Amino acid sequence: MLKTHLNLCTRAALPLACCVLGVWSCALAWPALAASGDEAGEMAWGMMTVELLGGLAIFLFGMLQMEEGLKAVAGERMKGILARLTVNRFMGVGTGALVTAVIQSSSVTTVLVVGFISAGLMSLSQSVGVIMGANIGTTITAQIVAFKITKAALGMIAVGFAMLFIARSDRIKHYGEMLMGLGMVFFGMHVMSEAMEPLRSYQPFLDLMKSMDNPLVGVLIATAFTALIQSSSASTGIVIVMAGQGFVSLQAGIALAFGANIGTCATALLAVIGKPREAVRAALVHLGFNVCGVLIWLPFIGFIADFVTAISPTYPNLSGVDRLAAETPRQIANAHTFFNIANTLIFIWFTTQIARLVEWLVPDRPLAEAALIVRPRFLQEELLSAPSLALDQVRMEITHMGETVNAMLQSIMPAIIEGDRQALEEIRQMDDTVDILHAAIIDYLGKISKQQLGDGQSRELLQLMEAASHLENIGDIVETNLVVLGHDRIRDRIQVSETTQEVLNGFQAAITKAVAAAVQAVGQRNERAGQVVIGMKDEINRIADSAAAHEARRLVAEEPNRIAAYTMEIEIIEKQKRIYYFAKRMAKTVMPAVLQGQ
Repeated sequence: MLKTHLNLCTRAALPLACCVLGVWSCALAWPALAASGDEAGEMAWGMMTVELLGGLAIFLFGMLQMEEGLKAVAGERMKGILARLTVNRFMGVGTGALVTAVIQSSSVTTVLVVGFISAGLMSLSQSVGVIMGANIGTTITAQIVAFKITKAALGMIAVGFAMLFIARSDRIKHYGEMLMGLGMVFFGMHVMSEAMEPLRSYQPFLDLMKSMDNPLVGVLIATAFTALIQSSSASTGIVIVMAGQGFVSLQAGIALAFGANIGTCATALLAVIGKPREAVRAALVHLGFNVCGVLIWLPFIGFIADFVTAISPTYPNLSGVDRLAAETPRQIANAHTFFNIANTLIFIWFTTQIARLVEWLVPDRPLAEAALIVRPRFLQEELLSAPSLALDQVRMEITHMGETVNAMLQSIMPAIIEGDRQALEEIRQMDDTVDILHAAIIDYLGKISKQQLGDGQSRELLQLMEAASHLENIGDIVETNLVVLGHDRIRDRIQVSETTQEVLNGFQAAITKAVAAAVQAVGQRNERAGQVVIGMKDEINRIADSAAAHEARRLVAEEPNRIAAYTMEIEIIEKQKRIYYFAKRMAKTVMPAVLQGQ
């Protein structure tokens, strides 16, 4: 329930931010209104407020559009890069920076890292470098915004719109979405700048901006605002827009950028509520890294200001507020980048120690407690905005679900042949886990279906839904049919001969192999594994025919309970064949259409 309320708050963050800014603007305007009572003055303040809020809305919406286009175009490719290029801490930093610069979300990068840790593909120590790199990657937005390419904004919007609504290719449409979003970012900046220009002569506002020169005030304000709008890139961009009007000094802008780095951790902290320990540890690394970095550099804001002033472009032909407005945006962007790179260079040597500290702070649950908790391991709500990444998480969760089904298949035959009721009950309870994970996967796929999907993504979603249902059917066969046959064996005191045990165990081994390959095919999108499952059809039929012939010979043998034994053993064979049928259907979901009819 708590997580639901937090998600609702997150969805309302942008409108709420606009309302807060609107109230703030009106509060600043009120003294002038009260003093003059002039109708024209009221109209000017009203128009300025509307333009400011409208520009902010365009800016934030453009940021969202640009991020969505980037995720759609490069999300899947970036996930592969992140999985392959994290062999050491330095590669991890570079990879985290690259992936975050492309998909423009350090939160998404952190969620992907959690998934890799949970799957055993990455250690927590390796993930520390990736999270550090993600902070560097977020600075690319500030660098782009500092260019202030406002003259090209409407052209970018027009071209992006044309690509989005005329192109037939999903990929070109996503590029159009990205370009249109970038244009809206610059156009929103232009509208806000124009709206705020009259404030250059409004003394109460200028006095308020001077209070930002206190670093602690700036850090706290930016932390709160960034936590509210859930985007450090957006809040840093707004700071640069204000600097472009000369309202924010360089040192105040650096303090605000520091606060944005801390505020962005709120996203990760909200995301880990109710999540596995790996997610909590990754969020704690993110928070600790950013907070410690700010604490280290807060006394040296003056040094950073001098450094970025020396390396940034200058405009000596300008003076006063005009020069400040021309130079400060790029200086703040450079300070933001310098701060994150410097922090990484300081902490990169201690990734192992940081990982150990976090593991000590967030220890693993006791085994007995962990066994009672059945929950999805990879289905992260934060990735729903990037469908290609979310669908990959579903594949990983199907693999997680498949681990339980495979455990059931490996345990069921010994339990049927010679196990007791307790062994059979344990297998039946394992199917409860399968049912819970299946319900979570279907629910998550339903949420993905509400996103804007391309044709390929829609097909993939349906295939994953079908694969998950086939896997759940296999679990049901074990629980509702084979477990019952085990109880029948105990009730009727049926003795299974050693020869028959070898036949049934051999058949079960082949079936278990097929299911494991089918899970691998779906989880890894591995067509070769899928072809292995489909190619086992003749082998399965041959084993089934051999087993049936063996049972026919047993039927005429003089053995106690031979009719009951024959009925039970034939039923086992039929259920094994049924399990293979669903394994084959699973495998076909990853095969080209030409092979799906086999």
